[in-house]
Amino acid sequence: MPDNDVRLLGDILGRWAGEKPDTNAMTYQHRAWSWLELRDHVAKLAGALSAEGIGKGDRVAFLDKNHPACLQTTFAAAAVGAANAVVNWRLSPEELSYVLNDSGARILFAGAELLPTIETIRGELSTVEKVIVVGGEADEFDAWVARAEPFAGTAQVEPRDGVLILYTSGTTGFPKGAVLTHHALLAHSEAALSAFPSTPATRLLVAMPLFHVGGSCYAISGMFGGLPMTMTREPDPASLFGALAAGATHAFVVPAVVAGILQGGEKAIKAFSGLHYLGYGASPMPLPVLRRALEVWPDTKFVQVYGMTEMSGMVSALSPEAHLDTEHPERLASAGVPLQGIDMRVVDPVSGEDVEPGEAGELWFRTEQRMSGYLGKPEATAETITPEGWLRTGDVGRVDGGGFIFIEDRVKDMIITGGENVYSPEVERVIAEYPGVGEVAVIGVPDDKWGESVKAVVSPAPGETIDVDKLIEYCRGRLAHYKCPRTVDVVEALPRNATGKILKRNLRKGYWQE
Repeated sequence: MPDNDVRLLGDILGRWAGEKPDTNAMTYQHRAWSWLELRDHVAKLAGALSAEGIGKGDRVAFLDKNHPACLQTTFAAAAVGAANAVVNWRLSPEELSYVLNDSGARILFAGAELLPTIETIRGELSTVEKVIVVGGEADEFDAWVARAEPFAGTAQVEPRDGVLILYTSGTTGFPKGAVLTHHALLAHSEAALSAFPSTPATRLLVAMPLFHVGGSCYAISGMFGGLPMTMTREPDPASLFGALAAGATHAFVVPAVVAGILQGGEKAIKAFSGLHYLGYGASPMPLPVLRRALEVWPDTKFVQVYGMTEMSGMVSALSPEAHLDTEHPERLASAGVPLQGIDMRVVDPVSGEDVEPGEAGELWFRTEQRMSGYLGKPEATAETITPEGWLRTGDVGRVDGGGFIFIEDRVKDMIITGGENVYSPEVERVIAEYPGVGEVAVIGVPDDKWGESVKAVVSPAPGETIDVDKLIEYCRGRLAHYKCPRTVDVVEALPRNATGKILKRNLRKGYWQE
């Protein structure tokens, strides 16, 4: 494993290019890079960025489904002192325009199949000076890199400089860019590797989208450990089966993927039986699905992880041993215990004081993995990070006598569907603009496949009626598909407390066990 000489992302590539230059580092479809080839390719990509005037403090953006160029751009941007904002390709044009402008990106790397969407908002992008097409027949990326000279400058990069920006929806209804530093990503990598032991035969399957910490940060942790990876463009069955057939031993997926595999029949189940480690997280795993997975894959070690974008990924893990602990079967529903080097408090969110052992409160973490802050949003940063360095998660949980964390609720009413975070105010903001809507509340309800699905509860304005199908269609034109309500209930009035606040807890009662 790398030692303390690894202070910057680029040190990872330098280390392994020196120690095992010809060893396979990354494969994608029909292409492969050794560690030496990867280092040299990133050096030329950094040179191309530098030639475009990208330097310390600048930002670029990447918009595409999974492609090695995204990770390579993150490392190249790091070399010149810049940061790569990896953008969710599922966002609507309106959302994309907001995120790209918020990122301040000067260069946008866009997948060929996303170009039609980019064309619709090109005139709205205030900072993008150049769009470079990645992949497809119109690919410009490879030739652009090939023309460049390797970067040989000194950008005076520091470990606390931002290098990766991942967007997470905000309680105000607009996404916020979490700025992750070299130091935070390396701290996360070291902690994550402790939860997923490796051998010389280990090969990672990177299938989660790279705009998610379960994609980019998972991949970076593997690179930190010198582990080869196979990247898939999407987590579709054919791609997953191909990666497994090519020797992938470790994978991280959302529970919805596990459910899909189990529903895929014996062939799908057999294909996954060769995994040594299967990590899962980003949304709750329905217990029936987990029990079935443990039954059909008895030789696979399962690791549940809990974390968030603002902490570069996972901060706690439920170990393989805990999955099989017959004395504490209730811990299958837990998020495990904190990883090494991570401090945790359970706090009354109003008073800021620690609650009594076993009681529920907001989970606070203090860790070297923490983001430096939200890009350009000092007030939101101050609301999330305390002066003492604690990060307020917005999640309500409790800790049992063995130190296992149980997530009970979400202070911010966040919905997690298929591993994607959805904040209700963001959806409510769109629905409130639909003609005839008087009031709206958005909640998460149980979903056997996705963990949760989005439900809207609306009351019509006086004298108005709501066509549910048209309302859902309206949302799909303005929000990413996974954020749109799958179901809508129309009620006469929303429940409120004495101060007039909508009681979402009352709305959830009919769907969740209390």
